[in-house]
Formats: sequence, structure tokens, C-alpha cells
Amino acid sequence: MSNEHSGHHHHHAPVSISGIFILCIALNLLFVAIETAVGFMSNSVGLLSDAGHNLSDVFSLLIALLAIKMASKKANMKFTYGYKKTTVLASLLNAVILLVAVGAIIVESISRINHPQAVSGAAISWTAGAGIIINGFTAWLLMRDQDKDLNVKGAFLHMAMDTLVSAGVVVSGIMINFTDILWIDPAVSLVIAAIILVSTFNMLRESLYLSIDAVPASADMDRISAGLSEMQGVESWHHIHVWAISTTENAATVHLVLSDLSDMENIKARTRALFHSAGVDHCTIECESAGTQCASLHCS
Repeated sequence: MSNEHSGHHHHHAPVSISGIFILCIALNLLFVAIETAVGFMSNSVGLLSDAGHNLSDVFSLLIALLAIKMASKKANMKFTYGYKKTTVLASLLNAVILLVAVGAIIVESISRINHPQAVSGAAISWTAGAGIIINGFTAWLLMRDQDKDLNVKGAFLHMAMDTLVSAGVVVSGIMINFTDILWIDPAVSLVIAAIILVSTFNMLRESLYLSIDAVPASADMDRISAGLSEMQGVESWHHIHVWAISTTENAATVHLVLSDLSDMENIKARTRALFHSAGVDHCTIECESAGTQCASLHCS
């Protein structure tokens, strides 16, 4: 029996991501400060509440940045995979925070439908416009890498949500000025919340699955299964496990039953290539002869 570790092509989040997160945090802290100041000057509880919500977004960005930094730390004798799993925990926490934020929007929107309130003055509209620019720019910075890492996706969704909320405030404000229909504002917020809820639920589900070592969505199990079954020299296979080391790296183990152990190295090379093409970076392969007891029992 032989062990083989492979997958030297580590797909860490790009180094530039850390810089992008730091810039996003700085921009959003600046916006929170401006929004808080305008809220106090205009005596607007709404703006102060939104400033608190944006501060929670800064907290989420910090969590994601911390996870990315932790993932880059080297493995040791206590944490043999390093601290990469923290990226999964961070994405799960951010998904929960995002759901709470969406829930707050829904509760506030329903309250305003039952108790309509006039849209605030020009200062608040200009502040919402500034929110579109800052949050929109932040979301644009994160958009490119959102499909590569759940933490980046979570941060992107936070910023996209804030951009849509700010846009909704501006659009509904303009419509109310022309129609005097006050429920337009909360109605637009409910539509925005519903859109975000769908994306957030998907991220929450994937984060939860990864936290309990389910097969990552980026790993193609059908391709792996078909490739192993069709591979020449492989009589059968069992003990296959695929899990996420982090939000960007996957690992696997598999036992191969070979008809001829002399061809083992060639088969292992082909197996590594198969797993890599199916989205698995690290693969441990164990080979055994077709005549072993375990092979005859088809262990799984």
C-alpha cells in the first residue's frame, strides 16, 4: 500500500484581495462617519440607524480580511492544515450577519407600510446618493473575485445590498415627490430584501455544508466517479472522501484497487490529474492489489 500527496497548485485568494479589503474598510468607515454626522445635524433617526447598519458591514469586512490573513499562516504540528478552515467559519458568520441585516430591513419596511413616514429632506437624499457611489465602488472592487471565495462573495453581497438600499431610497424618494404615495419607499426596500435573501441563502447553505465537510460545490463528483470507473488498470475504488480545506482549496482521499501494482505510479499520476481537473487541489491516493481482502470485500 502506498500513499501519495499531491496538489501543489494552491489557489489562495490573490494578494491584492487584502489590499482591496483594506481600501473597502477605509471607505466604509469614512461613509459611516459622514452619515452619522449628517444624521445628527438633520436629526434623522433613519440615517443614524443606517450608519449603524453600515458599521456592521465594516465588521463583516474585517472578519473576511482576518480569515484571509489567517489562511495564509503556515501549518504546524497542532494545525496540520494551517488555519485555512477559518475562511469557512468566517463565510458562515458573514452569511448569518447578512441574513440578520436583511431581516432588519424587512421588519422596518413592514413597520413603515403600517405607519407611513415622509421621506427625509435633501441632506438625506444627497447622503443616500453618496452611499450609492461608495458602496457601489466597493462592490465593484469585490465583484471580480466573488466566485473564487465565499468570503469575498459575502463581502460583495453586503456592499451590493447597501448599494441597492441607497438606490432604493433615492428612487423611491423621487417617486414619492411626484406621487405623494408614501408606501413606495418600504415597498422598494422589500423587493431589494427579497433579491438579496436569495443570494444570501445560497451562500449560507454552501458555508454550512463546507463547515460539516460536505463535498464543495466546486468539486465535480460525477466527473471524478466516471473518470475512476473508466480508468484503465483500476479494478475498483472505494474510501473516497472530498472536503474543503478552505473556501478556495479542496482535498480528497481515495483507495484504488489495481489489477497490476507495477503500473501504480502511472495510475496515480492520471488520478491526480483527474481530481485536479474536477476542482480538487490536494489528493491522497492509496493503492492495493486486486487480490487483497479489502478489495474482495469492496470496502467503503
